[in-house]
Amino acid sequence: MAQRALHTIVVLCNAAMLLQLLCPCAGLSLDKVRDFLTREEDTIVFCLIERARYPLNRPAYDPVYLGAGRRLNASFAELFIRESEAVQSKAGRYQSLQEIPFFAYRVPFTLAPPYNFTTELYPAAAMVNANDAIWSIYFNELLPLLAKNGNDGNYAVTVDSDLACLQALSRRINYGRFVAEVKFRGDQQTYTSLIQAKDRDGLMKLLTSEVQEDVVKRRVERKATVFGQIITLDGPIETGVKNSSQAQANLKVDPAVVYKLYDQWVIPLTKQVEVEYLLHRLD
Repeated sequence: MAQRALHTIVVLCNAAMLLQLLCPCAGLSLDKVRDFLTREEDTIVFCLIERARYPLNRPAYDPVYLGAGRRLNASFAELFIRESEAVQSKAGRYQSLQEIPFFAYRVPFTLAPPYNFTTELYPAAAMVNANDAIWSIYFNELLPLLAKNGNDGNYAVTVDSDLACLQALSRRINYGRFVAEVKFRGDQQTYTSLIQAKDRDGLMKLLTSEVQEDVVKRRVERKATVFGQIITLDGPIETGVKNSSQAQANLKVDPAVVYKLYDQWVIPLTKQVEVEYLLHRLD
């Protein structure tokens, strides 16, 4: 009897392992996805607060600044981020599917021991990402709203904080691939029909929940208000009337900017990633 029981356990274990292989998102659920995205809000807000410490420091983003007398066609910021990604790649950062480098063609082979990361994503769609759009929006749209005009010469620490912001935004927006995978497996029949018809509008409509999006936008705005307070031994400095100029002066980052970030860029780009992922889901 003991031998039969042992045999049964072995069979069940093998079945469980097989299920993991056949179902690439077996460990993924909608609750886990939501928890991840909610936690990423904290990371993004703190990264924005850190970048807002420094002035705009425009020379760090101007290729002419480094080009004098040298054959360089890149800004200090671009070179800094390229080299940082190369080092982080050697340390194994990009073994995880949650991380996607901005300069993938310059990322060397990792020197870190391989780690068996879970493979929840469908292979043919796994590399869908919005990093080019994130890069452009961050430097051309968001940064002028986030940082005050000025130049203090601290280009390395400034661009290092840019990199932290970029990586957090990339991780959050490109996590749309995981969102799409979970939703696809929750309603395969409906999604398959739309994918086969290449119905982008239909997919976008199915993926959109305006009520939930409004909750997210108001929550990140509130987090920016709470996390951005100036704290003293007597407690936080009162921010005064909401949206007043004095209230904003007492905060480390403008909550309205964080709201706009999610409203105009983070949420729309995430849904674009979800749609692109789904359109490759049956490849």
